[in-house]
Amino acid sequence: MDIPRIIPDQFARIIVELYEDEGKAWLNRLPSFLAACEQRWSLTVLTPFPNLTYNYVAPAIRADGSRVVLKVGVPNPGLSSEIEALRVYAGRGAVQMLDADPDEGIVLLEQLTPGILLSDLPDDEAATTIAAQVMRRLWRPAPPQHTFPTVARWGAGLQRLRAEFGGGCGPFPARLVERAETLFAELLASAAEPVLLHGDLHHQNILAAEREPWLAIDPKGLIGEPAYEVGALLRNQLYITTDTRGLLARRVAQFAEELGLERQRLLGWGLAQAVLSAWWDYEDHGHGWEKPLACAEVLAELMER
Repeated sequence: MDIPRIIPDQFARIIVELYEDEGKAWLNRLPSFLAACEQRWSLTVLTPFPNLTYNYVAPAIRADGSRVVLKVGVPNPGLSSEIEALRVYAGRGAVQMLDADPDEGIVLLEQLTPGILLSDLPDDEAATTIAAQVMRRLWRPAPPQHTFPTVARWGAGLQRLRAEFGGGCGPFPARLVERAETLFAELLASAAEPVLLHGDLHHQNILAAEREPWLAIDPKGLIGEPAYEVGALLRNQLYITTDTRGLLARRVAQFAEELGLERQRLLGWGLAQAVLSAWWDYEDHGHGWEKPLACAEVLAELMER
């Protein structure tokens, strides 16, 4: 089947990589699906945002002239978890969800303005402070009843790595995989009280806004200790310098001070997550796993200091 031309090629490739025939069928239904959303909420859907990844996200204008964002994706547990997290956050520290239909994979959101990405800030130290402030706004006790994934469940993904390579590590350095497995076990056994985490709080998921100075978007919704949250911020935006070691050392020290967390736990979770992220890239796309592994290498060095 030919993918409709209104759909960006790179986005279509990602959806087909992830969902194969189901993804192709969803992409072909997408134009009529968007039209149905326009009718359902009296919207005019505009050109989608650039660099779409796992969901089709576009600004839209309501009948009263107000601006919103429409996000649609192949219905899956991750999108349902995002919707549940946004309900819990209720706009505190995160974008406000206006409506949602998890069965159809639809989320209607407020549009954040000016919408500048945290990654656009030239001062990484200032960006790290902003990220720490957003984290504090988001963290709250885990709801007594929920369907969120846990850090333990995510960490079990490394078992799939072993299964993929017959108990070995394939192209992944054995010492890093073994270190990540050990760290997940040790850190989970000694974890602090769990909270609701964003789960993917990197520089492109924090935007400048009016209702609050900075707000998070695209929460995964994850239950785990606060120290786990820092990992995504550590392994992103590393290209801004040639001194990766110095950058990571400073970020870890800054997060430890501003959040009152132990340096070694931040390094440990950062390393374990970087290896897990590399595996996810390999598992989902078959490429892109080298960068998180390079980050894991540096974090492993810093743990020995």
